Parts: sequence; C-alpha cells; structure tokens
Amino acid sequence: MSNSVSRRVLDWFASHGRKDLPWQVDPSPYRVCVSEIMLQQTQVATVIPYYQRFMQRFADVQSLAAAQLDEVLHLWTGLGYYARARNLHRAALLVRDHHHGQFPLDIEVLKQLPGIGRSTAGAILALATGQRHAILDGNVKRVLARLHAIDGWPGSAEVQAKLWALAEAHTPIVHVDRYTQAIMDLGATVCTRTRPACPRCPLADLCAAHAQGRETDYPATRPRASKPLRNALLLMLQNSKGEVLLEQRPPAGIWGGLWSFPECTADDIAPDVGQWCVSYLGYSIEALEYWPVLRHSFSHFDLAITPALARVGKRHPARIMEARPTVWYNNAINDERGLAAPVKRLLNTLFERTPGGEIT
Repeated sequence: MSNSVSRRVLDWFASHGRKDLPWQVDPSPYRVCVSEIMLQQTQVATVIPYYQRFMQRFADVQSLAAAQLDEVLHLWTGLGYYARARNLHRAALLVRDHHHGQFPLDIEVLKQLPGIGRSTAGAILALATGQRHAILDGNVKRVLARLHAIDGWPGSAEVQAKLWALAEAHTPIVHVDRYTQAIMDLGATVCTRTRPACPRCPLADLCAAHAQGRETDYPATRPRASKPLRNALLLMLQNSKGEVLLEQRPPAGIWGGLWSFPECTADDIAPDVGQWCVSYLGYSIEALEYWPVLRHSFSHFDLAITPALARVGKRHPARIMEARPTVWYNNAINDERGLAAPVKRLLNTLFERTPGGEIT
C-alpha cells in the first residue's frame, strides 16, 4: 500500500495542495523552523500574520539571536504557548554560537535544539532540504490512524510507535518535500477532525475507517481528566500619570518571561491586598475596585482571574519579599514587551477609559 499512498497523496497535492504559504517561499531551514514551531498546536490561518511580522523583524537566525527575549515575546503575544518562543530564541543562540550561524542538517543534531523534537526536525529537513525523514504531527496522526484503523490514543507510547512505523513506510524516496507538505495539507483540509471530506480524499478507497463508516472514531481521544481550577488576583496598580505597574514573571511556569500585573493570591487564598501591596511592592493603595472574574484556559488547568484596579498611594521604602523586575507601562509609548493574552485584554479595557486607545 505504501507506494500507492504516497503516489496518490502527491497527485492530489499537485492539484489541491497549498503552495503559496509564506514559509514555502525560499524554504530555508531557518524559515521552515520558525513556521513549524509556530504551527505546533496552532492552525495555519492563525499563524500566517504572526509569521509574516516575525520574519519582517527577524529575517535570519542572526537577527533573532541578537534580539532581546522581550522583543521576541512581544511579537509572539496572542499566539500562545510561549515556551515555543523562548525555545526558538534559545535555539537561535545555540545555532549562532555553536553551529556557525547555520542550522544543523543532521537530524540527530537538530533534535538537540530546544523545542525541536523528532517530527519538527524531520519536517524542517524534509521541507527545506528534501532529506527523507518522516513526520508525525497532529494532522498526519489523524490521516494514518484512520487509514489503518489504529485503535488507541496517539499520545500513548504503543500507538505512537505504530504510527511512526507507518509514517516511515509511507514516506517516499523522492519528492519528500512535496509529500511532507501534502500529507499535512490532507489532514488539515480534507481529513479533518470533524466532518472529514471523504468524497474528496485520494485515499478514501484505501481507508479502513472509511470502509467501516467510523471515520470520526479515529484517532481515539485522550482519556479525560478533569482540569483543576486555580484562582489568581491580578493587581492593576495605576499612578497619577495613568501608567500601570507590570512585573516580569519568572522564566519557568505559566507566562514565563512575559510581563504581567503583580499576582497577589495563591489559588483559593486571598490575602489582604492592601497589606500585600505594601509588603511586596512598597506602595499603599487607594480606591480598590474589583472587576468581573476573567476565565483563561491552559492545557492542564483553568485559571479564574480576579482583576483589581487601584490607585497608587504612599511609597514605602522597604519590601519584605524579593521583587521581580517591574516597569511603569505607558500606553502612549511604543513599549514592545511580551504580554500574556489576558493581560493584554485587561490593559486594552483599562486604557479605553483614558486617552491613548488600544495597545498594539
């Protein structure tokens, strides 16, 4: 079946595949790497404008390596999964400092860069250089699981091993770059998660799931586990100039390295906000106003954010806790900082009350 699958997929791609994506223009390892990391868990339509802005600023790996992480995170703001941006920046530094500014073309070496696993490395080398490497992103997993009626959740080691073996078997010797793009396109545009367009699929008469009329039963979904709910109170502290205090979060953890409002709660325990602000930030506060709770979902938990707006009061000289880097954020200045999506949303709402408009 393997030769038949690849031949059909390539024939379909010639007529129906996507050939005008921005990263398909001059597909160097760097350009493809940026696109593949952005496309991890994110759809093409969402990625395109972010990719275009990113490449306008960081046209090559040297410019990315020379940038401050804040600027990288700023251009990533709204795309989510910010560890991808931090990993991409670290990878650029390693390429510059240890690989003479050239992406390694050996897959085992490439996989050692942060954020680049087996499938991403295979896609980079296949799309940019034509090397024969299989890939197994979410779209390809779905195509193969349906084509061969593979039972089980693809995230399990046993099922993943089966899918990798099939991916290797179906990857052709020649035209690997086109096949790699084609099999991803097939999953993204035809063999979709819901309502697959089987009449338009070049593999329909070979597909075991289609023969059974059970297309949407494959691949199996991840075993459900209830996500815990965490609570956070974000203090929006505003001075007489209308500036808002932001602090940089630690490199690890949620919103790592991004700028956010000071967080002054731990799960369900709410402190005395006024006393906490004096102790942690060195300011007393005035006119505390609680805003409606804002929900934000992460992969492993949900976060209930209580925004609290306050005016800054008296300055206190001492803090009893070690502070993080802080800045008074001025909306009127083009201050390019990485902001978590809920923080950006709250800033937009806050600045709508004052001249200056929406942040960009």
